[in-house]
Parts: sequence; structure tokens; C-alpha cells
Amino acid sequence: MPVLHSAPKFASNEGVIDTLTGALGSMLLSAREEHGEIVLTVARAQIENALRLLRDEHGYQQLMEMAGVDYPSRAERFEVVYMLLSLTKNHRLLVKVNAAENTPVPTATRLWPNAGWLEREVFDMYGVIFSGNADLRRILTDYGFEGHPFRKDFPLTGYQELRYSEEDKRVVYEPVKLAQDFRTFDFMSPWEGADYVLPGDEKAAEQATPPPVEKPKVTEKKGDSGAGEPTNGKASEKASKGSPAHKTTGESEKDAPKPTESRPDKAPRQESAQDTKGATEPKDTKEDDK
Repeated sequence: MPVLHSAPKFASNEGVIDTLTGALGSMLLSAREEHGEIVLTVARAQIENALRLLRDEHGYQQLMEMAGVDYPSRAERFEVVYMLLSLTKNHRLLVKVNAAENTPVPTATRLWPNAGWLEREVFDMYGVIFSGNADLRRILTDYGFEGHPFRKDFPLTGYQELRYSEEDKRVVYEPVKLAQDFRTFDFMSPWEGADYVLPGDEKAAEQATPPPVEKPKVTEKKGDSGAGEPTNGKASEKASKGSPAHKTTGESEKDAPKPTESRPDKAPRQESAQDTKGATEPKDTKEDDK
């Protein structure tokens, strides 16, 4: 049995910008379609009224998420993004607000209770202040944390580190001390070579180049290198005379070693042992006792 639902399976953005532009009026600063979604930028002072209008009159019932973005080069460096969902239209909407460090944003906790924790996350990570939030405390960082980690000017190492002290029997905070500085990895192919001087190569650049040779050594004649006809001819000459032929005179040479002593041949055995029973079997103990 098919299940019927009023929400379409695929929501279209056609006509959404025109409808919401006319509904929001002066509260809307800009509207565009980006990456398949509708993005609305609303005036900061009118954000609560704009969100209420979208919830009550245009069916965006749920606040799914809030996020912050940091653009340090802007006058108002922060963007607060509200992500809305319409269950009846199966459609999502992004609403943005610009803010600075000292310009609070009106809270959305009077529209959606879950906005309390979401605003605390943005405050903790970026330092954006939400006016009207009764419980604007840090929610992700530790107690006594200094700074806001998601800001672009926040150092990667932070300012403090914590550890358990065996002497004090508690967790203590200390300034960050790095045993090694950060390294820059460019992941360049070693066969292509680097555009900068590698560590150690500066020594090669400091070495002085050898002075030029006034007259390079060349071998204009064959005799200079030991090659040529004279050398080939001498190669066939013998360096020493051959050994004298061996003569047999029958007389012993002077200082020659004495011949090896001759020994007579051994006489053959008369009989060979055929029965080894007596040598391999144990003797009878009774006969030994007798």
C-alpha cells in the first residue's frame, strides 16, 4: 500500500527567491541561489522577525543547525548561518547575518529552544555575542579557556595546555611549549625539484668554483697516451726466456732429496672370519660362574 505524504519527493527552487523577497521586504539584504540552495542575507537587527516570518507563514518549521564563518578582512568579520528545514515542502533554506566582535546578534531561543546550545557553540568557537540568550556559556572548550579556536587569527597550538600533575595530584594549566617547531610540507615530487634551497644545499652554493685551466691536457699523438704501432710491436716480444728442456741422466742431482723409503708388501690373510656370533652375542652367565 503506497504511503501518501503532502511533502514532494524532490523540492524545486523555482519561484522561492521571488516569493521570499516580497515577503521579507526591507529585512532582506540579498538573495541568491548557490550550490542548489537558496541563500538569504538578512539585516542583523531584524533576524528574529525574519526567522519568525519564515517559520509561521512559509512553513520552515525546524532550525536544523547554526554555524559561524570568519572573514578577518571584512569590517564585520563574522557570518552567522541559520539552516532551516520545511517538512511540508521538503525544502531547505540558508539565512545569513553579518556581525562583528562588538555587535550582538538577537537570539533565536524565543523561536526554537534548541537555538540555545547552537548559539553557545558559535559563541565558544568564534566569540559572537547573542543578546537575549540567558545561558551564553562556553560549551565545547574547557573551563578557563582563553580565546576562540575557530577564528582565523587563533594560533594552531593555542595558548595553554593542560596535564595531570603527579606532584599536585590535579590537572594544571601551563603555557604551550613546543619541543619542535612546525614544519612546512609541500609534498612536491622529488623528481621535479623544489623552488627553494633544501637544508644543506646552501653549503654547495658557498663553495668557490675551481679556477679555469689555462691549457687543457690533450693527446694529439698516439705516443702521448701509450698507444700506437711501437707499443703493439713490443707486445709480441717475450719478457723472459723459456725454461730449459728436461734431461734424464740417471745420476742424482746435487742437493736433491733422498728417495722415499720402500716398504715390503703385506702378506695376504689366510682365512676370513665368517661367523661373528661369539663376538656379537652376550656370554652365558652360568658358564662364567662355573
